[in-house]
Amino acid sequence: MDKIDREILMHLQENAKQNTKEIATKIGLTVTPTYERIKKLEQSGFVKKYVALLDRNLIGKQIIAYCQITLFKHQKELIDSFKENILSLPEVMECHHVSGNFDFLLKVAVNDMNQFQGLINDKLSVFEGISTIQSSFVMNSFKDTTVFYL
Repeated sequence: MDKIDREILMHLQENAKQNTKEIATKIGLTVTPTYERIKKLEQSGFVKKYVALLDRNLIGKQIIAYCQITLFKHQKELIDSFKENILSLPEVMECHHVSGNFDFLLKVAVNDMNQFQGLINDKLSVFEGISTIQSSFVMNSFKDTTVFYL
């Protein structure tokens, strides 16, 4: 990946709906080599997928919470089971296996506190092996980006 590929990736991250001609103009290439570079970046796995980023407030996701999950034991079967269960929860936007004082960090988006309580009481707390769940709620966001700096 060279400087031009990084520029293309930055432009795609800023607006994936740009057409190849727009990107080509911005990076100083013609359309054909720009198109070929984009296809190569996609085929190489640099571009995983194209998505639409929604305004969470307009779709009713009023609560964003980060849940710190600690398991009773660090056994492969327990960790694998937890991961599999988490994949079934649409409220969980991100799940990271982390080092430190807890085992997993979840980013959760829900409509209201009742939905959050249902997630904790009816779904997460029934997973085998969870010792503690500690939650922090987002009060205000002033930087929220999906762009990786290249």
